[in-house]
Amino acid sequence: MASATNTYARAFADVVMDKRLDAPRVRQEAQSVAEMVSQSKDLREVWEAPSIPAEQKRGLLDAIAAREGITREVRNFIAVLIDHRRISLLGEIVKQFELELDDRLGFTEAEITSARELSGAERQSLEAQVEKLTGRKVRARYGRDGSLLGGAVVRVGSTIYDGSVKGQLEKIREQLTGSN
Repeated sequence: MASATNTYARAFADVVMDKRLDAPRVRQEAQSVAEMVSQSKDLREVWEAPSIPAEQKRGLLDAIAAREGITREVRNFIAVLIDHRRISLLGEIVKQFELELDDRLGFTEAEITSARELSGAERQSLEAQVEKLTGRKVRARYGRDGSLLGGAVVRVGSTIYDGSVKGQLEKIREQLTGSN
């Protein structure tokens, strides 16, 4: 199903880019609907049931879209997934859509792990350094790991930049044991 997931995600990203939609809003709305579907067994059962006519499913979607203030484009995207019996893939499609959109908008995701909570200024500085390294704007997610002792470890895709004290000590240990 990976190809179906990619196909729908790319198609929706095409719509967002071609119509110059508010990408952050569309992204948030798609995430919101995906979360709603993942949390509601009843909603999933209705939208996935082959015995329920598509018009009824879309009617429920329209009621949700009106209540939640969801844009016509997001509503239509969800309707396409319902009509093509792909609504069970919604969560995966939205994740792939986010990656596709980020790529087209010049963003990259970075996981930054530090020994302690970083201040706003430290986060900005670190993100600026990652932007220089990658040549792309950064969406950073932060985590803490006390075993790092100090510094930070940054993961961008499969590349890891280790600026932690623990990492530096490991390098020194390897140099010392490798030179014997």
